[in-house]
Amino acid sequence: MMRRATMTAAFLTALALPAAADDDGLASFDVLTPDTALALAEATLESCRAGGYQVAVAVLDRFGQTQVLLRDRFAGPHTIPTATAKAWTAVSFRGATQELDTRIAGGELEASIRDIPGALFVGGGVPVMAAGSIVGGVGVSGAPGPSLDEDCAEAGIEAISDVLDF
Repeated sequence: MMRRATMTAAFLTALALPAAADDDGLASFDVLTPDTALALAEATLESCRAGGYQVAVAVLDRFGQTQVLLRDRFAGPHTIPTATAKAWTAVSFRGATQELDTRIAGGELEASIRDIPGALFVGGGVPVMAAGSIVGGVGVSGAPGPSLDEDCAEAGIEAISDVLDF
């Protein structure tokens, strides 16, 4: 019984440690809150609607897990997995998918990364940064061209920039 009490006390003590205790082997990081992820997705969708585009928008956290997925009513069935893959690629490779595609085509990045399962190097995926760190990614699919998808993603990020600038 004493061992259990000691273990419980150790666990509770660990919970009380500050999140940024790097010298104790722990790391701290920022992530998008659900409300911020939703605001980003809605602002991105509205930007595409203003351009007359029916799209899907995926917002992923910094670990590549979906937080929000919105699909406009006339967006094609392919737009959901495509937007998600674009956001995942932006988070995983820490760069806008259109720029990554250009770097692959120019030989700056190894072309074989295109073969990584789940990766999609087509414009429309953008990492979301706050205070110099990646906090998530947004992907868009359905506009009549990858650069337009990316424009919508950038507009969505700009719409929540006041929350990201801390």
